[in-house]
Amino acid sequence: MQFNTKIAVVIRTDLEPWQKLNVASFLAGGIAAAFPECVGAPYEDGSATEYLALIGQPILIYGADRAGLSRALERALARNVVPALYTEDMFKTTHDEANRAAVKAVARADLNLVGLAMRAERKVIDKVVDGLKFHS
Repeated sequence: MQFNTKIAVVIRTDLEPWQKLNVASFLAGGIAAAFPECVGAPYEDGSATEYLALIGQPILIYGADRAGLSRALERALARNVVPALYTEDMFKTTHDEANRAAVKAVARADLNLVGLAMRAERKVIDKVVDGLKFHS
């Protein structure tokens, strides 16, 4: 199935494995919150056990260094794509309000980005992530 939109998550490659997974999880949640139409129906197994719904389209995960993340952020904003973001300072906080305060305290050019997620038209996302490789 071909989707008109694309979801891309960009994770900084020098993070610890647990940090990468944590960041990807939070960022996917941001996409689901902003685009509820991308969430599919709940699941049910053959025993009638019910499970939660998932995002119903593939999420492509890219790797980047700090410069690549900053470039992707600027490209997204220049194309009117509002991304979810995660900064290194957010690892030091303990709740959502503190996360927002940590981001608010830093000018965009100085954000220590560790991850971004965005959903937009396929061609737009392709331009935002141009030059990045899939995370390995």
